[in-house]
Amino acid sequence: MIRKILVLLLTVLLLVAIALGLFTWKQHAALEQPLAVTDEALLLDVRPGDTPSGVLQRLEAEGVLEDAFWLRLYWRLNLSGQSLHTGEYRLSPTMTARDMIGLWQRGEVVQYSLTLVEGWNFRQLRSALQNQPKLEQTLDGLTDAEIMSRIGASGQHPEGRFFPDTYRFTRGTSDEDLLRRAFARLEQVLEEEWQQRARELPYKDAYQALIMASIIEKETGVPGERGEIAGVFVRRLARGMLLQTDPTVIYGMGEKYKGRITRTDLRTPTPYNTYTNAGLPPTPIAMVGREAIHAALHPADGTSLYFVARGDGSHVFSDTLNQHNRAVREYQLKRRADYRSSPPPRQAPADNGNVQ
Repeated sequence: MIRKILVLLLTVLLLVAIALGLFTWKQHAALEQPLAVTDEALLLDVRPGDTPSGVLQRLEAEGVLEDAFWLRLYWRLNLSGQSLHTGEYRLSPTMTARDMIGLWQRGEVVQYSLTLVEGWNFRQLRSALQNQPKLEQTLDGLTDAEIMSRIGASGQHPEGRFFPDTYRFTRGTSDEDLLRRAFARLEQVLEEEWQQRARELPYKDAYQALIMASIIEKETGVPGERGEIAGVFVRRLARGMLLQTDPTVIYGMGEKYKGRITRTDLRTPTPYNTYTNAGLPPTPIAMVGREAIHAALHPADGTSLYFVARGDGSHVFSDTLNQHNRAVREYQLKRRADYRSSPPPRQAPADNGNVQ
C-alpha cells in the first residue's frame, strides 16, 4: 500500500515537474520571440484605458507577436502591480517581446517637442500649436478670450503671457495642456525676476515690466545689448519722453504691416503707436525670454536716450538728438542692400520624436 502511494506521489511530482518545465519553456519562448516588425520602427499607441492584456491581444491579432496568452500570464504573475503608461512606444526590428515589456515597465514612451520662440506673437503661437500633428487639437475655432478662459486666465490679454521654451510632450497631450504649461512657466519666471528687480524702476507692477521686456525682445538683435536698450527706454519713460519704438507701431498695424513702415504709419494713431502715445503700450507685443525680462528689471546705467540700428542687428547709441540724427543719416539714409532695421525673424527648430 505504501509502495503504491509512493509511486503515485512520484508520478504526481513528475507530472508537476513536466508541467512546470513546459510552462517555463512556453513562457520563455514567448518572451524571447522576435517581434514581427519591418525594417522601420513601429509606433505602438497605448491609449487611456488600455490594459496589458488588451494590447497584447491586439498585437497578436495584427501579427506582431504570437502566444499572447503566455505573455499575458507572465505580466499577471510578475508585474500585476505595474501600471501601463499611455503614449507611444517605439518597437524596432531587433526587439523581442521581453524588450517590449521592458519598455512598458520603464514607461519609455516616445516624446515629441514643440519650441515656442522668443519674439513670436500669440497668432504665431496658435499657428505653431495647430501645425503640431501630435498634439490633440481642442482650441480650434475658439477666440483668444475663450482660450484664456479655458486655461484659467479669464480676462487676461494673451499676448506675451506664455514662456518661450522647448516643451516635450507625449501623444495625447492637448494644445490646451501645453498652453497651460507655458502660461504657468511665464508666471513663475516673471515673479522670480520681479522679486529681484532693481530699485526705482518706472513700472507700477510686474505686468508693465513684461510689456517693456517684450519691446526689448523685439528690438534686440545682439543679446549683449539688452541691458543698454532697456536703459534707453527706462530713461525715456522717467523723463516723460515718447518711447518711439518701431516694433510697437508694427504690432498695432496688425495685418496691414507688409514688411516696412512709413512716416504715415508713424503718425497713424493706434493704442500701440509709441510715436503718438506716451508711456508703455497697453499689452506686451510678443513672447519674451528670461533675459529680456531681466534686462527690463535691471537696465544698464548710462546717459543714452536714442539708438539706431546699424543694419546687422546691432545699434548705435546716442546721448543727444544731434548725435542720433547723424547716426540715422549714416546707417539708415545710406542703407546697404542687406540692411535690416530689426533682427531677422527667429525660427523654431525641427520637431522630432524622442524617447525619454
